[in-house]
Amino acid sequence: MEREKLYSVLFNQQKEFLDKNDIIARELEVKAVRLLKTKMPLIITGVRRCGKSTLLKLIKNNLGLKDTEILYVNFNDERLANFSTEDFQKILDYMQENKYPKNSLILLDEIQETTEWEKWVDRIKDMHQLIITGSNSKLLSSELATVLTGRTLSIRLYPFSFKEYLKAKNVNITSWGLDSEVQNNIRNELKNYLELGGFPKRVLTNERTVLVDLYENIVYRDILSRFGNKQTKNIKEILQYILSNNSKQISTRTLSEISKIKNLATIKKILDTLEGAFLIFTLTKYDYSMQKQIQNPKKVYCIDNGIITTNGFRFSENKGQLLENMIFVELKRRDKEIYYYSDKNECDFVSKEGIKITHAIQVCYDLNDNNKDREIKGLIEAMIKFDLKEGVIITFDQEDSFVKDKKNIKVIPVWKWLLENSNHHH
Repeated sequence: MEREKLYSVLFNQQKEFLDKNDIIARELEVKAVRLLKTKMPLIITGVRRCGKSTLLKLIKNNLGLKDTEILYVNFNDERLANFSTEDFQKILDYMQENKYPKNSLILLDEIQETTEWEKWVDRIKDMHQLIITGSNSKLLSSELATVLTGRTLSIRLYPFSFKEYLKAKNVNITSWGLDSEVQNNIRNELKNYLELGGFPKRVLTNERTVLVDLYENIVYRDILSRFGNKQTKNIKEILQYILSNNSKQISTRTLSEISKIKNLATIKKILDTLEGAFLIFTLTKYDYSMQKQIQNPKKVYCIDNGIITTNGFRFSENKGQLLENMIFVELKRRDKEIYYYSDKNECDFVSKEGIKITHAIQVCYDLNDNNKDREIKGLIEAMIKFDLKEGVIITFDQEDSFVKDKKNIKVIPVWKWLLENSNHHH
């Protein structure tokens, strides 16, 4: 790129970045700032538009940096389309000419849009503090590990948690323990959150089309671009199937039949790419044998309920699946290592700390005479297997606790679970 043109883009990006607009606080900010104090490069990954750039602003404010001690470069900018490897040096020249001190903070946003950045990052990581963001996990983990000498730290950002969502909607939750009006407010917002998810722009604008554009953007830029045009229709069919079967078991064979892609290795590569872009997640069935664990069928979940419902998935008929999907994402947000467990019956989630399974969670939108027996059996089966004293059933709005087969079972409304437990991961 011409030096002048690059400088002008950099100058404009600083102006936009340093603009004092209102930003919603994020729970991850505290952890990010703590990690930065180690002086190692920090990598922030997450699906497109989940708020990575905003998190960068929060970090800047938290550190109390002067505008001249921070440089923001966003590679997702069409003005940088011709950016090439030589241009990295020009970024340093720009900093020198504008008298940035040593140990400034450099923010490299959506870096997967460029190539050969790893060597440059490795070269400058001792001169400046670095934060790198990207919406592709494969790219960041594999390529960094091979090039960077020394360690990097990484954190994963998700769309708004329910707590963050309530903050964005100005619902004050400090008094929810006592106040029934606040509780009703929270329940109403929960219905919205359950149906439309937590993508920041969707939440703040209330525009449904935001999700349509976002989905297209992820699909075209992070997924289809890796396969060439002839697979477009097949990949879209696979995605559509996955979204309508979220929280269910899927096999590569089924996906092969639906998409008419005979080669199972290709199917696997497509699934990997979808996971790499943080659009979907797979959940493994727990087994003491690693070998069996790998062979067991996987369940599949989506990063955000809004993406599921925007793609023609009927909210009214599938509240249970959406509830389970939302709880799955929240468990990931809390950094839990989770599996599903099944024997004669099934338990939705078991979570592992160290080498032990420590929690069992069953998700049921509405516990009633038709399903109660089955849900409890699956939970108790897991509790016996892993020798747990207490198990949890998360529902939309029921609360209860009882003992069955000498096991304590707590039934918790999901809004309480979302608000109570959100302190665990600090």
